[in-house]
Amino acid sequence: MRPCFALFAACVFLTACSQHGAQPPPQPPLPMAKVVIDTRSGPVAFNVEVAATGAAQERGLMYRTALASDAGMLFDFQKPGLVVFWMKNTPLSLDMLFIRGDATVSTIAADTIPYSEDKIPASEPVRAVLEINGGRAMALGIQPGDKVHAAIFGNGP
Repeated sequence: MRPCFALFAACVFLTACSQHGAQPPPQPPLPMAKVVIDTRSGPVAFNVEVAATGAAQERGLMYRTALASDAGMLFDFQKPGLVVFWMKNTPLSLDMLFIRGDATVSTIAADTIPYSEDKIPASEPVRAVLEINGGRAMALGIQPGDKVHAAIFGNGP
């Protein structure tokens, strides 16, 4: 029975490692864009990767261990719809800004929990989601209703 226990223990160990430690191949470079958000205290700018394909959106910021303070990822869904996110395989806490088709911030899921598989749904149909470092939205004064400027909305900076 010891060999069976050892095999079971090895499987549990490998499964645990694969959930938080295994790194898939690097994501191919994504297109870059500038996003500017008009806040009550002035504009704030981000240099973001644009995830516009299903594969890029599925991967998102998974496995990233660092993100510059002015960086992020913009998920462009092409047209408004209800979307659901999660933090699976994502070691960074993120703020998720859900953005309506009229380029205004709908809601913000702040300080998301790394590695969580809990669902983070949009509260209404959105055209895009901007992910930035956790806590940045509050620190920069970004709030629902703020206007987002990006090429995908036809009002790029």
